[in-house]
Amino acid sequence: MSRSTRVVYSGQIPLDSIGPLDLQATLESGQSYLWWREDGPAYGDPPGSDSQSTTGPWYYTTTRANGNPDALRVRTTETNLEWESTTDAAAVVPRRLGLADDLAAIRAQAPADDVVESAFDAYWGMRVVRGPAFPTLVSFICSTQMRVGRIHAMQQSLRESLGQTVTFEGKTIHAYPTPERLATTSEAALRDLSLGYRAPYVQETAAMVAEGVAPDDVRGSPYEDAREELTRYVGVGQKVADCVLLFSLGYLEAVPLDTWMQRTVATYYPDCDRDRYAETSRALRERLGGEIAGYTQTYLFHYLRNGGG
Repeated sequence: MSRSTRVVYSGQIPLDSIGPLDLQATLESGQSYLWWREDGPAYGDPPGSDSQSTTGPWYYTTTRANGNPDALRVRTTETNLEWESTTDAAAVVPRRLGLADDLAAIRAQAPADDVVESAFDAYWGMRVVRGPAFPTLVSFICSTQMRVGRIHAMQQSLRESLGQTVTFEGKTIHAYPTPERLATTSEAALRDLSLGYRAPYVQETAAMVAEGVAPDDVRGSPYEDAREELTRYVGVGQKVADCVLLFSLGYLEAVPLDTWMQRTVATYYPDCDRDRYAETSRALRERLGGEIAGYTQTYLFHYLRNGGG
């Protein structure tokens, strides 16, 4: 189904009003696979730009209000964060990009050890995103044993093959598929989109959400209770649940323990290794800043994955 509109809303947020912002690091650091870049594939080559230009490329995504998809794009200039959308996204943009987070206060609460300081220095201005819950849930179900570029490509395939379309500035933008659309797509069709063994997990989880078991419902529960509640979805263990809590639902204390973070524990924080996920996560959370430990984890993950340390 296509939704066509000619109305375009736009806005600017002065960068000096929000503090540092590294848009590329925010949107291409393994937090979200729901944005794509105008000048090339996200998680590919760095954004190309004219050497004289201080304006970055547009990043595109979609948002939903009252069930209808809308297109949204953002970019940074020397002085502003600019956005354009087929809906009034003045409240959506700050929320999706974590612009209300006080990075200076967060850094002050993080441990001052060398690797953490190096990670913050390397990607200062990276924010923790707050993506929409269902697409975030599905994208991290798809993340198991996958590199970030492949995870992103998989979400693009889902979007382009199964999502509603919106006409925006002469472009056809595909929204992320709804729970109902994914629930009624055959396992074979999902496998054809390179989901592999994850296909039935996505299909069954989508059916649960379509029937009213929404991931947003855990919001407000104590952190570890919320993590346990999210594991009711098919294909969701504690690590995927932590990703949804951190990168969608605003639980900044969540510390997803993937392969990179397990290596980080072994190399830098061996005293936090408790052999079991929940206990190791609890110990590392305390070490990385407690209620903002997820921020520290995100900086460490991006820094170490890109060769730092």
